[in-house]
Amino acid sequence: MKNTTSYTSEALFIEGGRALKGRVRVSGSKNASLPILMASLLSKETSAIENVPELLDTATAFELLRSLGAVLEFEKGRVLVDASSVNNHRAPDEVVRRMRASVLVMGPLLARFGRATVSMPGGCSIGVRSIDQHLKVFEKGGASIEVKHGYINLEVERIRPVEYTFEVITVTGTENALMFLSGCEKRSILRNIALEPEVMDLVEVLRKMGVEVEIEDRTALIRGIAETKGFFHRVIPDRIEAGTLMVAGFLTGGDVLLEDVRVEHMGSVIEKLKEAGAEVDILSLGSLRVKGGGVVKPLSISTAEYPGFPTDMQAQFMVLCSLADGISEIRENIFENRFQHVAELQRMGADIHVRDRVALVRGVDRLYGAEVYSTDLRASAGLVLAGLVAKGRTVVKDIHHLDRGYEKLEEKLRALGATIERLPPKDA
Repeated sequence: MKNTTSYTSEALFIEGGRALKGRVRVSGSKNASLPILMASLLSKETSAIENVPELLDTATAFELLRSLGAVLEFEKGRVLVDASSVNNHRAPDEVVRRMRASVLVMGPLLARFGRATVSMPGGCSIGVRSIDQHLKVFEKGGASIEVKHGYINLEVERIRPVEYTFEVITVTGTENALMFLSGCEKRSILRNIALEPEVMDLVEVLRKMGVEVEIEDRTALIRGIAETKGFFHRVIPDRIEAGTLMVAGFLTGGDVLLEDVRVEHMGSVIEKLKEAGAEVDILSLGSLRVKGGGVVKPLSISTAEYPGFPTDMQAQFMVLCSLADGISEIRENIFENRFQHVAELQRMGADIHVRDRVALVRGVDRLYGAEVYSTDLRASAGLVLAGLVAKGRTVVKDIHHLDRGYEKLEEKLRALGATIERLPPKDA
């Protein structure tokens, strides 16, 4: 795998106006791969993970695991992880700052070794994402916690069974808690858990490792095991990449067939696309077809925890609403600072007004190419979509954000007929 961990000033150059047509395979899920990679720390045995996307974030995860002493091999989406020689329990600041999901080493390190030291997390600047719910579960399980010099120091002699109700629904909090409690052989109960498909993919992995996990509504019953086993697992397809490609096909008036998807994970996105006027044909549980070309209808969108409308699709749908025949309302309920892409879309001619967590989007006849800057991962995807339908040329800068979560997106779009290329740093 090439070294993609350094941030560059690469940019995407897009000539808008081409209808996307053809087939495209959806990559494995970033948000499922990361916790599953961290779960490999629980076992002394070798684990094999397939369908892992080649991304900046997965490269960062590899770097983090290696810094702890794990041995990894990565080739063509398959990762072999041997964590038997892990001898370090300190996640370095320079790695954790680049990716918030790095905090997911806390649970497995505590479960297996009884201690972990992790710097305060970084990642996209889309709002405050506290890890207090993670720490409360660890504390309930008997861990001592000390925050000093920007690091969280955790130690536990023996993990006690936990009964805890999350104060807010948290994906990474649920994942960290499940991995932590896999080291407790008595039954624990977690309530108000996240039910995202990525969380359920981790649950499947933990079961393969010998951990008993039962899920009913938003309650998880967990009984851990003294020695977890290695596992083989194929990561689920990335529902956010799939949704992004679906919006691209619809907005450009195209005809796109998506392969290797999990239709059952796409409910809210498919529903909103149909409401906007897209023709969506479900061909099988693993493939669907999206057609555009008609009038884009305005939408009312309110982001919510799964199975509600995903916050990770909000920016992409804002682009769609920018070209709708009427006024749309988008309410962001998950993160308080996830409208940073609005200013960039306005540079392209979008008519958007934001008040608190609500964006009112008045549809315009067309967007115009411009030089715009990515502010976070999903905002980057939204700007690429805007460039695909804009009149003239668009340059999307700071695309290291995009590389964190989309595997070879420009190559996939180019194969569908888009005029898009990556500009090296000296030309960007």
